[in-house]
Amino acid sequence: MALFEYFPNYIWNLSIAIAMESGAQLGEIIDMCQPIKDASADGADAGTPAFMRQWAAMGDKLLVLASEDEAKGRRLSASNKLERASLYLITAERMQGHGAPGREQIYAKARDAFDRSTALGRINRERVEIPLEIGTMPALFTRAPGEGAKPVVVFCNGLDSSKELLYWTRLPQELARRGISTLCVDQPGSGEALRLQGLAVDPLSEHWASKAVDWLEMQREVDPARIGMTGISLGGHFAPRAVAYEPRFASGAVWGANHNWREVQDRRVAREGENPVPHYWAHVHWAFGAKDQNDFLAKSEAMNLNGHMDRIRVPFLVTHGAHDRQISLSYADDLYVQLVNSPRREKMIFTEREGGIEHVGADNMAFGRDLISDWFAETLGGTVA
Repeated sequence: MALFEYFPNYIWNLSIAIAMESGAQLGEIIDMCQPIKDASADGADAGTPAFMRQWAAMGDKLLVLASEDEAKGRRLSASNKLERASLYLITAERMQGHGAPGREQIYAKARDAFDRSTALGRINRERVEIPLEIGTMPALFTRAPGEGAKPVVVFCNGLDSSKELLYWTRLPQELARRGISTLCVDQPGSGEALRLQGLAVDPLSEHWASKAVDWLEMQREVDPARIGMTGISLGGHFAPRAVAYEPRFASGAVWGANHNWREVQDRRVAREGENPVPHYWAHVHWAFGAKDQNDFLAKSEAMNLNGHMDRIRVPFLVTHGAHDRQISLSYADDLYVQLVNSPRREKMIFTEREGGIEHVGADNMAFGRDLISDWFAETLGGTVA
């Protein structure tokens, strides 16, 4: 199993792989990428305006085609096209540096397409807003079928993802099949919370994760004794930290162990390992609300789980790709070893035998998705059969 590597740089290939795992059509991927293959040779940062033009153009074409379907009463087909339009527009926006011309407009168009797709397709996801001390945390609530109070999993972003990309991992759909609801959140520093409210990363994730639990406890269809927490990529810091300091979580998991992200920054300064997005340092300064590099490094000091994991006293699953090019495999070992008070701790390193060997399974999310879904079914009282 390997990452689909169309371009000569990792960051662009990662974005394509994520899009493919999120529901992109291969023919549309080829049509978007062929005209910018030469531009990619100039480096991950330099060619991003060309990347945005091609991906936004495909998104715009699909918006027109969706409108034609809707005019004919073909709401489900319109929803399908709107879903891909939103995906391509979000990918185009995600690849740009903070303040890039057109970025805000493309993001607004992507959000609108996503919401219209939800309505036309009658898709099982509701946009909600979780009150925070300052501002709100936008989220998508996917309900498990059936009557009665159900288990639920809070699913948080990494550094540069969004609640829409979390939904497109299809983890919410697999959890729903197992009788578990999902709350995909744009926590501070990500998605809408960053882009529309200017809320910066809070390394002490229990602050906003606890607010998600507060909200869930008020929902009649949620069993407050069966709330789990997981995160993808940098969510591999946020989720364990939240489970350690919020005792109402009954189970936890990470899709990629991000045990000492502060140390990762020193390695990136030394050009060790791959970056997740173009214009990396500008992005992290924006996400952390930092005025410069020194300020960012100071704000990221708390992004280290050493000395905290012994507080976890619930089941916890650690997953990681054997050939993750961004985050060291050793961090999965660190996290697992430090879960000394978890009554059930498990570690899964995805290898070539299964797939999912790249960062958060970008080469194949199926195995991580299945395992994490089954884990929560087993530890929160869902079903695996």
